Amino acid sequence: MEKEKIVLAYSGGLDTSVIIPWLKENYNNAEVIAVCGNVGQGKETEGLEERALKTGASKLYIEDLTEEFITEAIFPCVKANAVYEGKYLLGTSMARPIIAKRLVEIAKKEGATAICHGATGKGNDQVRFELTIKALAPELKIIAPWRLDTWKMQSREDEMAYLEAHGIPFEAGHDNSYSRDRNIWHLSHEGLELEDPANEPNYEHLLQLGVSPEKAPDTPEYVTLHFEKGVCTAVNGKEMGPVEMLTTLNELGGKNGIGIQDICENRVVGMKSRGVYETPGGSILYYAHRELEYLTLDKQTQAWNEICSTKFTELVYSGEWFTPLREALSKYFDSVNETVTGDVKLKLYKGNIIPAGSTSPYSLYNESIASFTTGELYNHKDADGFINLFGLPMKVRAMMMQNKK
Repeated sequence: MEKEKIVLAYSGGLDTSVIIPWLKENYNNAEVIAVCGNVGQGKETEGLEERALKTGASKLYIEDLTEEFITEAIFPCVKANAVYEGKYLLGTSMARPIIAKRLVEIAKKEGATAICHGATGKGNDQVRFELTIKALAPELKIIAPWRLDTWKMQSREDEMAYLEAHGIPFEAGHDNSYSRDRNIWHLSHEGLELEDPANEPNYEHLLQLGVSPEKAPDTPEYVTLHFEKGVCTAVNGKEMGPVEMLTTLNELGGKNGIGIQDICENRVVGMKSRGVYETPGGSILYYAHRELEYLTLDKQTQAWNEICSTKFTELVYSGEWFTPLREALSKYFDSVNETVTGDVKLKLYKGNIIPAGSTSPYSLYNESIASFTTGELYNHKDADGFINLFGLPMKVRAMMMQNKK
């Protein structure tokens, strides 16, 4: 009988290292194919192949998904101004469907019958991974060890003991650190002092992508972003591809203390969790895009965008990326962004992003109309009839109330 093949979402950390031998033990010595989706986590992918094979995987795929992550997930979210609960720029939320999509593709290529992930039963990632798998490959079985009775390990110490008992070497490192998720868009931090919302984050110990505003330079730095149809294509006059563009903005934002958010957010599963997010380049990109929208979108479209953006953000956060509604909303935002083209100049100073001028060939700002000096296109007398009609409901109600007295 041919062995069952299981594709594992693999990071190389302790949890997924333990899951490999655990799967083989609990699923009739199944073949475990490890897959690491590289969405810009940097050096974290180094040495993974040796580690995966030592712990029992038959092979390891390291898939470079960085540019796909930016073009297929980040850009649509920027066009939609998608920010969860006013602070979180969806760094992990956007990445999981892209990774899960590749897991499905490799599972089909390898003839696997199941996909396994190491997300716990308390977090958002289990939802994001599994909804994507269900949407793209409903025939595949999903294995979530942390939710199974056969998974007996409840601590880091339990996992280390399991590996030792199975004769599997693993360099543990220290565990006095935050729980982090990193990609080219952001770095999240949870745990340690952050578990008590009353505590101020220890930014000296915590930050990795940049500095705190207090440690940023004492002189402001200017940056100009050029957009074509809602997508940033150049920084400071230099045309750049998606990866170079975001890397450049991360460097600029990081050194100026930009994009640090401390939030107690509502998870999909119902609980609140506290975390700190570093999103230096993403914060600049979002801010610049919004500034250009202020210049190029009409009043009704801007108002409707706010409504659509709230729903779009909710879908992304909850892992509902591959759904008809999210796809339809993306098409709407693509259409709206047809005129979001131009240049936005920003001043970066000690954690602040300050507008420094915007231009666009699609600008709806007309100086002749907006100027305090009377222009040809606006007659002050026209306001009489407008105000009379606009205020008519209030006037009628006031008259009725007077007659009731």
